[in-house]
Amino acid sequence: MKDLEGFIKEKIEEIKEVDGKAVVGCSGGVDSTVSAVLASEALGEDLLAIYVDTGYMRKNETKKIDDLLEETGVNHVVIDAKEEFYEAMEGIVDPEKKRKIIGNKFIYVFEREAKKFGADYLVQGTIAPDWIESGDENRDTIKSHHNVGGLPEEMGLDLIEPLQDLYKDEVREVARELGLSTAEKQPFPGPGLAIRVIGEATPERTEIIREACYIVETEINKAVEDGEMERPWQYFAVLLPVKTVGVQGDKRAYGHTIAVRAVQSLDAMTASFSKIPLEIMDRISTKITNEMKDEVNRVVYDITNKPPGTIEWE
Repeated sequence: MKDLEGFIKEKIEEIKEVDGKAVVGCSGGVDSTVSAVLASEALGEDLLAIYVDTGYMRKNETKKIDDLLEETGVNHVVIDAKEEFYEAMEGIVDPEKKRKIIGNKFIYVFEREAKKFGADYLVQGTIAPDWIESGDENRDTIKSHHNVGGLPEEMGLDLIEPLQDLYKDEVREVARELGLSTAEKQPFPGPGLAIRVIGEATPERTEIIREACYIVETEINKAVEDGEMERPWQYFAVLLPVKTVGVQGDKRAYGHTIAVRAVQSLDAMTASFSKIPLEIMDRISTKITNEMKDEVNRVVYDITNKPPGTIEWE
Protein backbone atom coordinates (compact mmCIF):
# COMPACT_ATOMS: atom_id res chain seq x y z
CA MET A 1 0.00 0.00 0.00
CA LYS A 2 1.50 3.31 -1.07
CA ASP A 3 -0.45 5.97 0.82
CA LEU A 4 -0.80 4.61 4.35
CA GLU A 5 -1.41 8.00 5.92
CA GLY A 6 -4.12 8.74 3.35
CA PHE A 7 -5.81 5.37 3.95
CA ILE A 8 -5.86 5.91 7.72
CA LYS A 9 -7.31 9.41 7.40
CA GLU A 10 -9.94 8.21 4.91
CA LYS A 11 -11.13 5.38 7.17
CA ILE A 12 -11.25 7.60 10.25
CA GLU A 13 -13.37 10.13 8.36
CA GLU A 14 -15.68 7.37 7.10
CA ILE A 15 -16.22 6.04 10.63
CA LYS A 16 -16.85 9.59 11.92
CA GLU A 17 -19.99 9.63 9.76
CA VAL A 18 -21.55 7.06 12.12
CA ASP A 19 -24.59 8.57 13.81
CA GLY A 20 -24.33 7.11 17.29
CA LYS A 21 -22.19 4.76 19.36
CA ALA A 22 -20.36 1.64 18.20
CA VAL A 23 -18.76 -1.46 19.65
CA VAL A 24 -15.80 -3.29 18.16
CA GLY A 25 -14.92 -6.93 18.69
CA CYS A 26 -11.23 -6.91 19.58
CA SER A 27 -9.34 -10.19 19.94
CA GLY A 28 -5.94 -8.50 20.20
CA GLY A 29 -4.87 -9.71 16.76
CA VAL A 30 -3.57 -7.28 14.18
CA ASP A 31 -6.85 -7.01 12.20
CA SER A 32 -9.17 -6.31 15.11
CA THR A 33 -6.64 -4.06 16.89
CA VAL A 34 -6.15 -1.87 13.82
CA SER A 35 -9.94 -1.64 13.43
CA ALA A 36 -10.33 -0.75 17.12
CA VAL A 37 -7.69 1.99 16.98
CA LEU A 38 -9.14 3.51 13.78
CA ALA A 39 -12.62 3.48 15.29
CA SER A 40 -11.34 4.90 18.57
CA GLU A 41 -9.64 7.77 16.72
CA ALA A 42 -12.95 8.50 15.01
CA LEU A 43 -15.42 8.00 17.85
CA GLY A 44 -13.47 8.39 21.09
CA GLU A 45 -15.61 7.50 24.12
CA ASP A 46 -18.51 6.65 21.78
CA LEU A 47 -16.64 3.44 20.95
CA LEU A 48 -16.42 0.41 23.23
CA ALA A 49 -13.93 -2.34 22.36
CA ILE A 50 -15.10 -5.75 23.59
CA TYR A 51 -12.64 -8.54 24.26
CA VAL A 52 -14.42 -11.84 24.82
CA ASP A 53 -12.64 -14.60 26.72
CA THR A 54 -14.28 -17.58 25.04
CA GLY A 55 -12.28 -20.20 26.90
CA TYR A 56 -10.54 -20.95 23.60
CA MET A 57 -7.82 -18.33 23.94
CA ARG A 58 -4.07 -18.94 24.17
CA LYS A 59 -2.27 -19.15 27.49
CA ASN A 60 -2.14 -15.75 29.28
CA GLU A 61 -3.87 -14.12 26.28
CA THR A 62 -6.60 -12.32 28.20
CA LYS A 63 -4.21 -10.34 30.40
CA LYS A 64 -1.99 -9.47 27.43
CA ILE A 65 -4.93 -8.08 25.45
CA ASP A 66 -6.28 -6.16 28.43
CA ASP A 67 -2.83 -4.56 28.87
CA LEU A 68 -2.58 -3.83 25.12
CA LEU A 69 -5.92 -2.02 25.00
CA GLU A 70 -4.95 -0.03 28.08
CA GLU A 71 -1.73 1.03 26.33
CA THR A 72 -3.54 2.14 23.17
CA GLY A 73 -6.05 4.16 25.18
CA VAL A 74 -9.04 2.41 23.62
CA ASN A 75 -12.17 2.37 25.78
CA HIS A 76 -12.72 -1.35 26.41
CA VAL A 77 -14.23 -4.10 28.51
CA VAL A 78 -13.17 -7.74 29.08
CA ILE A 79 -16.03 -10.25 29.10
CA ASP A 80 -15.60 -13.69 30.68
CA ALA A 81 -17.88 -15.88 28.54
CA LYS A 82 -16.05 -19.20 28.89
CA GLU A 83 -19.00 -21.14 30.28
CA GLU A 84 -21.35 -19.80 27.59
CA PHE A 85 -19.04 -20.89 24.78
CA TYR A 86 -18.22 -24.29 26.30
CA GLU A 87 -21.92 -25.01 26.70
CA ALA A 88 -22.67 -23.96 23.10
CA MET A 89 -19.87 -26.23 21.79
CA GLU A 90 -20.90 -29.32 23.74
CA GLY A 91 -21.08 -32.32 21.41
CA ILE A 92 -20.01 -30.33 18.31
CA VAL A 93 -17.36 -31.96 16.10
CA ASP A 94 -18.03 -30.60 12.59
CA PRO A 95 -15.58 -27.74 11.76
CA GLU A 96 -18.17 -25.61 9.93
CA LYS A 97 -20.62 -25.96 12.82
CA LYS A 98 -17.89 -24.94 15.26
CA ARG A 99 -17.11 -21.78 13.30
CA LYS A 100 -20.76 -20.82 12.86
CA ILE A 101 -21.71 -21.49 16.48
CA ILE A 102 -18.79 -19.42 17.72
CA GLY A 103 -19.59 -16.64 15.23
CA ASN A 104 -23.20 -16.54 16.39
CA LYS A 105 -22.19 -16.62 20.03
CA PHE A 106 -19.79 -13.70 19.51
CA ILE A 107 -22.57 -11.64 17.96
CA TYR A 108 -24.89 -12.52 20.84
CA VAL A 109 -22.30 -11.25 23.35
CA PHE A 110 -21.57 -8.14 21.26
CA GLU A 111 -25.29 -7.34 20.93
CA ARG A 112 -25.79 -7.80 24.65
CA GLU A 113 -22.91 -5.47 25.50
CA ALA A 114 -23.90 -3.02 22.75
CA LYS A 115 -27.36 -2.73 24.28
CA LYS A 116 -25.84 -1.85 27.65
CA PHE A 117 -23.59 0.71 25.93
CA GLY A 118 -26.36 2.10 23.73
CA ALA A 119 -24.58 1.24 20.45
CA ASP A 120 -26.15 0.64 17.05
CA TYR A 121 -22.99 -0.32 15.15
CA LEU A 122 -20.48 -3.19 15.22
CA VAL A 123 -16.95 -2.62 13.92
CA GLN A 124 -15.18 -5.78 12.74
CA GLY A 125 -11.63 -6.54 11.64
CA THR A 126 -12.82 -8.45 8.56
CA ILE A 127 -10.18 -8.63 5.81
CA ALA A 128 -10.31 -9.85 2.21
CA PRO A 129 -9.38 -13.54 2.79
CA ASP A 130 -12.19 -13.81 5.36
CA TRP A 131 -15.00 -13.11 2.93
CA ILE A 132 -13.25 -14.77 -0.03
CA GLU A 133 -12.82 -18.10 1.81
CA SER A 134 -16.28 -17.90 3.40
CA GLY A 135 -17.83 -17.99 -0.09
CA ASP A 136 -21.08 -16.63 -1.49
CA GLU A 137 -23.45 -17.42 -4.35
CA ASN A 138 -20.52 -17.12 -6.78
CA ARG A 139 -17.74 -18.78 -4.76
CA ASP A 140 -17.40 -22.11 -2.98
CA THR A 141 -16.98 -22.04 0.78
CA ILE A 142 -13.45 -23.11 1.72
CA LYS A 143 -14.12 -22.48 5.42
CA SER A 144 -16.57 -20.12 7.09
CA HIS A 145 -14.77 -17.37 8.97
CA HIS A 146 -16.62 -16.66 12.20
CA ASN A 147 -16.96 -12.95 11.38
CA VAL A 148 -18.53 -13.66 7.96
CA GLY A 149 -20.06 -17.12 7.65
CA GLY A 150 -20.89 -17.19 11.35
CA LEU A 151 -23.03 -14.05 11.31
CA PRO A 152 -26.75 -14.56 12.02
CA GLU A 153 -29.18 -13.74 9.22
CA GLU A 154 -30.83 -11.08 11.35
CA MET A 155 -28.53 -8.94 13.43
CA GLY A 156 -29.40 -5.94 15.57
CA LEU A 157 -26.23 -4.03 14.73
CA ASP A 158 -25.08 -2.37 11.50
CA LEU A 159 -21.63 -3.51 10.36
CA ILE A 160 -18.57 -1.31 9.83
CA GLU A 161 -15.60 -3.13 8.26
CA PRO A 162 -12.79 -0.65 7.49
CA LEU A 163 -10.28 -3.33 6.42
CA GLN A 164 -12.50 -5.54 4.26
CA ASP A 165 -10.55 -4.88 1.04
CA LEU A 166 -7.08 -5.41 2.56
CA TYR A 167 -4.90 -8.51 2.79
CA LYS A 168 -2.90 -9.42 5.89
CA ASP A 169 0.38 -7.89 4.68
CA GLU A 170 -1.42 -4.59 3.99
CA VAL A 171 -3.05 -4.60 7.43
CA ARG A 172 0.40 -5.07 8.97
CA GLU A 173 1.60 -2.00 7.07
CA VAL A 174 -1.27 0.02 8.53
CA ALA A 175 -0.47 -1.33 12.01
CA ARG A 176 3.17 -0.26 11.66
CA GLU A 177 2.07 3.21 10.55
CA LEU A 178 -0.13 3.40 13.66
CA GLY A 179 2.80 2.25 15.83
CA LEU A 180 1.02 -0.84 17.14
CA SER A 181 2.97 -3.63 18.83
CA THR A 182 0.61 -6.17 17.24
CA ALA A 183 1.94 -5.38 13.74
CA GLU A 184 4.17 -8.46 13.69
CA LYS A 185 1.94 -10.70 15.80
CA GLN A 186 1.22 -14.06 14.21
CA PRO A 187 -2.38 -14.67 13.18
CA PHE A 188 -4.77 -16.37 15.57
CA PRO A 189 -8.11 -17.68 14.28
CA GLY A 190 -11.31 -16.04 15.49
CA PRO A 191 -12.72 -19.36 16.78
CA GLY A 192 -9.46 -19.75 18.69
CA LEU A 193 -8.30 -23.10 20.01
CA ALA A 194 -11.69 -24.65 19.26
CA ILE A 195 -10.52 -25.34 15.70
CA ARG A 196 -7.15 -26.63 16.89
CA VAL A 197 -8.93 -29.39 18.76
CA ILE A 198 -10.02 -31.87 16.10
CA GLY A 199 -13.32 -33.25 17.36
CA GLU A 200 -15.23 -31.97 20.37
CA ALA A 201 -13.49 -28.97 21.96
CA THR A 202 -14.22 -29.81 25.60
CA PRO A 203 -12.62 -27.73 28.37
CA GLU A 204 -10.29 -30.66 29.16
CA ARG A 205 -9.13 -31.17 25.56
CA THR A 206 -8.82 -27.42 25.08
CA GLU A 207 -6.50 -27.21 28.07
CA ILE A 208 -4.24 -29.82 26.44
CA ILE A 209 -3.94 -27.85 23.21
CA ARG A 210 -3.53 -24.56 25.08
CA GLU A 211 -0.41 -25.92 26.77
CA ALA A 212 0.91 -27.58 23.59
CA CYS A 213 0.48 -24.36 21.59
CA TYR A 214 2.28 -22.45 24.32
CA ILE A 215 5.25 -24.82 24.14
CA VAL A 216 5.41 -24.65 20.33
CA GLU A 217 5.28 -20.84 20.33
CA THR A 218 7.78 -20.51 23.18
CA GLU A 219 10.35 -22.87 21.64
CA ILE A 220 10.09 -21.35 18.15
CA ASN A 221 10.27 -17.81 19.53
CA LYS A 222 13.43 -18.72 21.45
CA ALA A 223 14.99 -20.37 18.39
CA VAL A 224 14.28 -17.25 16.32
CA GLU A 225 15.74 -14.96 18.98
CA ASP A 226 18.86 -17.16 19.14
CA GLY A 227 19.30 -16.94 15.36
CA GLU A 228 18.67 -20.64 14.78
CA MET A 229 15.85 -20.18 12.27
CA GLU A 230 13.64 -17.70 10.43
CA ARG A 231 10.36 -16.84 12.14
CA PRO A 232 7.42 -18.65 10.47
CA TRP A 233 4.38 -16.62 9.49
CA GLN A 234 2.21 -18.78 11.76
CA TYR A 235 3.01 -21.66 14.12
CA PHE A 236 0.93 -23.68 16.52
CA ALA A 237 -0.14 -27.15 17.68
CA VAL A 238 -3.19 -29.25 16.85
CA LEU A 239 -4.78 -31.95 19.04
CA LEU A 240 -5.71 -34.98 16.93
CA PRO A 241 -8.77 -37.14 17.68
CA VAL A 242 -6.70 -40.31 18.07
CA LYS A 243 -4.66 -41.93 20.81
CA THR A 244 -1.58 -44.04 20.20
CA VAL A 245 0.47 -46.53 22.19
CA GLY A 246 3.68 -45.28 23.78
CA VAL A 247 6.10 -46.08 26.59
CA GLN A 248 6.64 -44.32 29.92
CA GLY A 249 9.59 -45.88 31.72
CA ASP A 250 8.93 -49.59 31.31
CA LYS A 251 5.16 -49.25 31.19
CA ARG A 252 2.70 -49.09 28.31
CA ALA A 253 1.11 -45.68 27.81
CA TYR A 254 -1.89 -44.71 25.72
CA GLY A 255 -1.91 -40.98 24.99
CA HIS A 256 -2.96 -38.17 22.68
CA THR A 257 -1.17 -37.16 19.48
CA ILE A 258 -0.12 -33.56 18.84
CA ALA A 259 0.60 -32.22 15.34
CA VAL A 260 2.87 -29.18 14.96
CA ARG A 261 2.03 -26.76 12.15
CA ALA A 262 4.30 -23.92 10.94
CA VAL A 263 4.00 -22.08 7.63
CA GLN A 264 5.41 -19.21 5.62
CA SER A 265 2.92 -16.95 3.87
CA LEU A 266 2.32 -13.39 2.74
CA ASP A 267 -1.45 -13.03 2.69
CA ALA A 268 -2.83 -16.38 3.95
CA MET A 269 -4.21 -17.20 0.50
CA THR A 270 -1.28 -19.55 -0.13
CA ALA A 271 1.37 -20.95 2.23
CA SER A 272 4.32 -23.31 2.32
CA PHE A 273 5.32 -25.40 5.32
CA SER A 274 8.32 -24.10 7.26
CA LYS A 275 11.54 -26.11 7.12
CA ILE A 276 12.17 -26.07 10.86
CA PRO A 277 15.60 -27.52 11.76
CA LEU A 278 15.33 -31.03 13.19
CA GLU A 279 17.10 -30.12 16.42
CA ILE A 280 14.40 -27.53 17.14
CA MET A 281 11.64 -30.02 16.36
CA ASP A 282 13.40 -32.44 18.70
CA ARG A 283 13.27 -29.85 21.50
CA ILE A 284 9.58 -29.15 20.85
CA SER A 285 8.67 -32.85 20.83
CA THR A 286 10.72 -33.62 23.92
CA LYS A 287 9.28 -30.72 25.90
CA ILE A 288 5.68 -31.57 24.98
CA THR A 289 6.03 -35.26 25.81
CA ASN A 290 7.97 -34.57 29.02
CA GLU A 291 5.83 -31.74 30.40
CA MET A 292 2.55 -33.27 29.21
CA LYS A 293 3.42 -36.93 29.72
CA ASP A 294 0.09 -37.71 31.38
CA GLU A 295 -1.79 -36.57 28.25
CA VAL A 296 0.51 -36.72 25.19
CA ASN A 297 2.94 -39.38 24.00
CA ARG A 298 3.39 -38.63 20.30
CA VAL A 299 4.25 -35.51 18.25
CA VAL A 300 4.14 -35.25 14.44
CA TYR A 301 4.94 -32.42 12.00
CA ASP A 302 2.61 -31.26 9.22
CA ILE A 303 4.46 -30.74 5.90
CA THR A 304 1.41 -29.82 3.80
CA ASN A 305 1.39 -26.63 1.71
CA LYS A 306 -1.67 -24.45 1.01
CA PRO A 307 -3.12 -25.56 -1.35
CA PRO A 308 -3.99 -28.41 -1.02
CA GLY A 309 -4.29 -27.97 2.75
CA THR A 310 -5.43 -24.87 4.63
CA ILE A 311 -3.23 -23.26 7.28
CA GLU A 312 -5.48 -24.23 10.17
CA TRP A 313 -6.64 -27.87 10.23
CA GLU A 314 -10.31 -26.88 10.58
